[in-house]
Amino acid sequence: MRFELKAVGPDGGVEAIDFQAPDEATAVQQLEGRGYTVLSVRAKHGFTARWASGRERFPVSLFSQELRALVNAGLPLVEAIETLAQKERRDEWRGVMERIGLALREGRPFSAALEQFPRLFSPLFVATVRASEKTGDLAPALARYVAYANQLEAIRKRVVNASIYPALLIAVGGLVGLFLLLYVVPRFAHIYEERAADLPVISRLLLAWGQAVHEHALVVLALLAAAVVAGIYVLRNARSRIGDALWSVPAIGERLKVYQLARFYRTIGMLLRSGIPLVAALDMGAELLHPVLRTRLGAASRAISEGRNVSQSLEANGLTTPVALRMLAVGERSGNMGEMLEQIAAFHDEELARWVDWFTRLFEPILMALIGLVIGAIVILMYMPIFELAGNLQ
Repeated sequence: MRFELKAVGPDGGVEAIDFQAPDEATAVQQLEGRGYTVLSVRAKHGFTARWASGRERFPVSLFSQELRALVNAGLPLVEAIETLAQKERRDEWRGVMERIGLALREGRPFSAALEQFPRLFSPLFVATVRASEKTGDLAPALARYVAYANQLEAIRKRVVNASIYPALLIAVGGLVGLFLLLYVVPRFAHIYEERAADLPVISRLLLAWGQAVHEHALVVLALLAAAVVAGIYVLRNARSRIGDALWSVPAIGERLKVYQLARFYRTIGMLLRSGIPLVAALDMGAELLHPVLRTRLGAASRAISEGRNVSQSLEANGLTTPVALRMLAVGERSGNMGEMLEQIAAFHDEELARWVDWFTRLFEPILMALIGLVIGAIVILMYMPIFELAGNLQ
C-alpha cells in the first residue's frame, strides 16, 4: 500500500515522501529509522494504487518454507526471523520482518507478532502458529501449512491454465472482429457509396456502421477504450455479484459448491492435525465459504457443540456430498478426522480437475465455431453485393 508522508528530514527540511508499506505504522517506523520525523501520513486511494495493492502480496508460503528450514537447522526463532529480514531486498517486507523480530525480543508470542499484520497473515496461518506454540512443533506446523498452500495453488493454476486458451480465442477473435469493423468495413462502405449499389438491408446496416466509424473514428475509439476500462473496473469491483450470478447457474453453481467444500475440508483437516479443536476449526474455515454456506455452517457448528455427530450435522445443513458423508462417518469411527477430511478434499479436487478438463474440451470447439460464425457473417455481408453482381453478369 502506498502512503504520502510529510516529514522533517535529517537536514531539517520538510519533505513530501511517497512511500510503500503494508500499513501506516510500518511506514512511519521505517522512515523514523532513517532519521526522519514524520509530521503526517495519508494513504493513497487512487485507481493505480488500488491496482498495485491488489497485486502485491506478502509471500507467506515462501516465508514459511525459509523459516522452517532455519528452525530445523537449529536457529532460535528470533534469529531466524532476523536472518530472513537481512536477506530481504524489498524495504516493505523487510520492515514487516523487523517488527516481528522486535515483538519476539519483547517477549510476545510469535502468533501475537503476526497478528500485527492482518492484511498479510491470514487468520488460518496465525491459528496454525498459535496451535504449534502449545505443542512446540513450529517446524512441522509450517510444513503442513506449506503443503496446504501448495495444494490450493495447484488447484488454482489448473483452473487458470484451463482458461488460458479460451481467453486467447476470445481475444484474437475480438481483435479480428474489431479490425474488420474499424478498418475493412469503412473502406467497403466508401466503395459502395460511390457506386450507389443496391444493397441488402443487413449489408446496408453494416456499412452504415462502417461509414460512421470512418467519419467519427476518434469518438468510436474513445468509446471502445472507455468500455474496456469500465469492464475491467466492474470485474475488479463486482466479483461478489458475478459470483452470485454464477451460483444461480445449476451446473456451474454445483461445481462451485463442491470446490468451496473441498477447500473447506482441506483447511479444517489441516487445522485439526495442528491440534485445534473441531468447533474452533469450523469457525476459522467459515470465511472460505459462500455466505449461504456460511450460514449453514453456523447451524452445523451449533449442532456439533451440542454433541451431535459431525457427519450428520454437516449433512443436515447441506455441507456434504454423498462421498464426503460416508468418509466423514468413517473418520468419526476411526478417530482420525483430520486425515479423512484431507482425503475427502483430494477426492473432490480430482473430480473437479476431470470436470474442468471435460468442460474445456467441449467449450473450446464451441467457442471457435461461434467466433468463426461472427467473423464469417461480417465478411459475407461485406461481399454479398459483389456476389450478386457476379451472378447478374452470368
